[in-house]
Amino acid sequence: MEIGIDSFAIIIPNLTTGVVPSPTQRMERLLEEIDVADKAGLDIFGIGEHHRAEFIDASPAVILAAAAARTKNIRLTSAVSVLSAADPVRLFQDFATLDLISQGRAEVIVGRGSFKEAHGLFGVAQNDYDDVFAEKLDLLLQVRSQTHPHWKGRFRAPLTGGGIFPRPLQKALPIWLGVGGTPQSFIRAGLLGLPLMIAIIGGAHSRFRPLVDLYREAGRRAGHPPEALKVGIHTFGYVADTNEEAIEALWPGWHHMASKMALERGGPPATRARYMHEVGPNGVLLIGNPSRVAEKAKVAAQALGGIDRLTFQLSMIANDHDAQLRGINLLGQKVAPLLR
Repeated sequence: MEIGIDSFAIIIPNLTTGVVPSPTQRMERLLEEIDVADKAGLDIFGIGEHHRAEFIDASPAVILAAAAARTKNIRLTSAVSVLSAADPVRLFQDFATLDLISQGRAEVIVGRGSFKEAHGLFGVAQNDYDDVFAEKLDLLLQVRSQTHPHWKGRFRAPLTGGGIFPRPLQKALPIWLGVGGTPQSFIRAGLLGLPLMIAIIGGAHSRFRPLVDLYREAGRRAGHPPEALKVGIHTFGYVADTNEEAIEALWPGWHHMASKMALERGGPPATRARYMHEVGPNGVLLIGNPSRVAEKAKVAAQALGGIDRLTFQLSMIANDHDAQLRGINLLGQKVAPLLR
């Protein structure tokens, strides 16, 4: 099992002092987090893509390129690139360039994104959203496999054999499909034989098992070998020296973000009782001391019939930089060996 971290590069105020870090400060801290994750022996670090005031990750490839120059081993990926709002040719070129800078450590996770700002910003019509995504995914895969592709679609000018450069160092740039809870997305990933990254942000991990089974069955029927049908999960977590320390350290950031999401999307209130349920054995939050986090991660993996990658979303602790760095070190040095 590969173990890593995803960051949404969110700017959260210090919830004790109220001081808000500047974008420059947050970016420097983010690059330090990736550097520490590399030194701690983690396998992968992902950067999300958002187009909102409280995030600084609108250009994941640029951030990852800066990280590539100061790291040696960790793989670097988007988490996710909002493909519907991107040009697939340009996206491929950006990550092929990152692959050269990092000497073969680049990956892409593409998905629909969880916010709508990118669609209006880049002129994606909501009524064409599904068709646009399917078409752009098809083009991205063709650009990956062919240097001089011939391609024609509905929403973009055709390609007539002109070269797509640069090419990545890796023979095939790894492309994962990021999904939420839509069955068709799981089936699409299986039919295409793409690795699957599931965003799990609430509820029990086991509720995704039927969808994972759909993915594996679709891949099998399409003739893809089992080793190609990788499953990863992206979930919120945090590691501290003790369970109590982890619970109390994460609570302010969780409450801040869950309250904001409840206000924007009409979700359940961000109560302490809800938080403690998510911390408990049937909740989605992988937090606690290293042994507790490892055991809960094993249960999550078993519930899904085995997983190949687990990435922790640590953004909720971002208001305490020292705690975040400590959590990254514990994840790499204590939790990852237990899971591997």
